Amino acid sequence: MLQVAYIGNGKSTNRYHLPFSSRLPEIVRVKTIYSRSGKSDWAPLEGVYYTSEIEDIYNDSEINLVVITTPSHSHYALAKQTLEAGKNVLVEKPFAETYAQAKELFDLAKSKNLFIQAYQNRRYDSDFLTTQKVIESGVLGDLIDVEIHYDRPESSEGSSYSLIDSYTYGLGSHSLDQAISYFGMPDDIHYDTRQLLGEGHMNDYFDFDLNYGNLKVAVSGSLMRFKARPSFVVYGQKGVFVKQTKDRQEEFLKLFYMPGNPGFGVDAEEHYGILTYKDDNGKFHKELVVSEVGDYRQVYRDIYETIINGKEKVVKDEETLLVMQIMEDGQVDLN
Repeated sequence: MLQVAYIGNGKSTNRYHLPFSSRLPEIVRVKTIYSRSGKSDWAPLEGVYYTSEIEDIYNDSEINLVVITTPSHSHYALAKQTLEAGKNVLVEKPFAETYAQAKELFDLAKSKNLFIQAYQNRRYDSDFLTTQKVIESGVLGDLIDVEIHYDRPESSEGSSYSLIDSYTYGLGSHSLDQAISYFGMPDDIHYDTRQLLGEGHMNDYFDFDLNYGNLKVAVSGSLMRFKARPSFVVYGQKGVFVKQTKDRQEEFLKLFYMPGNPGFGVDAEEHYGILTYKDDNGKFHKELVVSEVGDYRQVYRDIYETIINGKEKVVKDEETLLVMQIMEDGQVDLN
C-alpha cells in the first residue's frame, strides 16, 4: 500500500487531498499529518497520527509517500529535505519557484532512486476529459486553434508582487500542464504576462501561445474578467466545441459536499459543452455533449502504480520542467 504522510494540515490537505486519498482504502493508508502546531481547524481523521514533529515522518520506515501541501514558498526546501530523508514525494503546485530548483529536485530523486512528482489533479477535471473525448471523436477534423482559459472575476488589488504566489504559478501551472500533457512539447512559445494593476502588484494576467505546426494552443487566465471566458474552446476544420464551465469538484468541496455523496462533481445539463460541426455529407449538427466525470482519486491510483508496481510516471519530469520554464520565462520582465 501507499503509506502516506502529509506535511501541512490546512486547506490543501483537507480539501483537495484527504477527501480523495482517504477513499482508496484498498491502496492508500493515510498514516501521519504534520503541522508546526500539531493543530488544525479541520476535523481530525480517525486513525491518523497528528504531530508537530516532522521527524516523526522521516523516522517512520513504513511511510513511503510524503505529500507537501504547505505554502508555495516552502515547497522546494521541504521537497529537498524529504528526499534527503529517503522518502518519495508528491508536491502541490507550484512545484518550485524556478526551473533550476525543479531540475535539482528531479536529479536528487533520481540519484536516490526515489519518486517525486507535481500534484496535477486537474488532468482529471471533467471539462478537460470531455474536451479530449470530443477531439478524439474526430468530428472536428484537423485542429486549428485550442483555447484554454482559467479566469476568476476577482480583483488582485492589494496583492504585492511575488513570483511563486503569482496567478500564473498558482493556476496557470494547471492549464499549462493540461496543454503539455495532451499535445506534447510545442515547437515554439509566445509569452504575454501582465500586471493590470500596475508595477509592484502580482501578475494578474497570463497568455501563452504554444505552437504545434499549424495548431496554436492558447493558455490564458485573468483575475480581471467580469465574466469568465469558456474553459475550453476547440476549433477544427469541420467544427467547434465550446465548454463554458469548469470541473465542479472544487465547487462541491467548498460546500463541504464530499466525494461519495450522490452526484458529487457531476455536471448538470446546463453545464454540458456545445458541439457544432459539419459531417462528411455536408450536414450541420449542433448538440450537447454529456460531460465526463472528473475524479481526483486517479492521481493516487497513478502514483500507486508507479511506486508499488513500477509503472512509468503519469506526470513526466520533462512536462513539469517545461511548465516551470514557461512560467519563469514569462515572468522575467515583472520582477
